[in-house]
Amino acid sequence: MDFNQQIIDTFRANGGEVNEPMRFGKALVLVHVPKKDGSERIAPLAAIPHDDAWHVVGSAGGSPKHPAWVYGLRRAEQVDIEVPGDPVETVSATVFELTGDERDSMWERFKAFSSGFAEYEKSAEGRVFPIFRLTI
Repeated sequence: MDFNQQIIDTFRANGGEVNEPMRFGKALVLVHVPKKDGSERIAPLAAIPHDDAWHVVGSAGGSPKHPAWVYGLRRAEQVDIEVPGDPVETVSATVFELTGDERDSMWERFKAFSSGFAEYEKSAEGRVFPIFRLTI
């Protein structure tokens, strides 16, 4: 089974809590990202709830390239996301990419959330990680 599918299945089976194969707890959402061909890809993404929205970052594990889902979110005005709860709930969310100070402030929150995000900066070759607000 592929890694992302394992996370998706665990998320759905446990009310949005994922502790295996990685420890996310309830800090994860499943984003239904539209692809150019009209299909959808489900991306399990670390998320920070703030100001009645979920925030996700295109870190790609510190890769110098954006993950493919970033381009799908940039094209979308609205997406479905699955959020933790009993049961997991699918809701529609408006997509907004953060910029400037707002983006920088949220990036600091991601680094405080997990030291892994700060480590990603070292291998990203200067790439600025895009951050999206998904407002329900």
